[in-house]
Amino acid sequence: MTPVQQLREAALALPETEEGTRSGAASFSVRGKGFASLTEDGLVRLHLPPEETEAALAAHTTGEHLLLRGTPVAFRVPLADMDGKSLNALVRASWLSRAPQRLAASLAAAEAAADRAGGDLPAGIGRPATRALFGADLTTLEQVAGALRGGTPRPARGRAEGRAGAVGGAAATGTRPAAVSLGDSPVERGLRPRSGVTRLTW
Repeated sequence: MTPVQQLREAALALPETEEGTRSGAASFSVRGKGFASLTEDGLVRLHLPPEETEAALAAHTTGEHLLLRGTPVAFRVPLADMDGKSLNALVRASWLSRAPQRLAASLAAAEAAADRAGGDLPAGIGRPATRALFGADLTTLEQVAGALRGGTPRPARGRAEGRAGAVGGAAATGTRPAAVSLGDSPVERGLRPRSGVTRLTW
């Protein structure tokens, strides 16, 4: 899996994430608020609270602050410098900082439910898919199959249900969502790291 595919998978596994483009590169938002994006020169930008940003800077020395009127509002780092585990954690932290409180709480509840015994969903579908399905009250393969056929009533969950359904479809068929391809972009080629502090105007 390429770094771009890893970023996309991590972002789209989170509830109500929408994918778009910004300056020709992928960007991700929740309820209209951007939380992760790529730049043309191969950097990933994440909206993190100050304490999370400081921790990210300590762990990733090629990263940098992004400032808005002198206040740190985000963290930027070469995507090629991130390992999958760290990227997943930072994308999740960024999503939590931008998602509405109720939506963030629903994710926490779904994660707790997925960690408890119950249901017969196979472990092979992965934790993101399991969390999404539990969040939509689908805890068995029979319920997933019924939802895909349209024959099983499901509680109204708003827009989050659409994302869970999409993940559930991928889980049931054993396929992954199609990965974004930026072709011969700087993101795919990888770039040299940069450091320092950049001022940002949004």
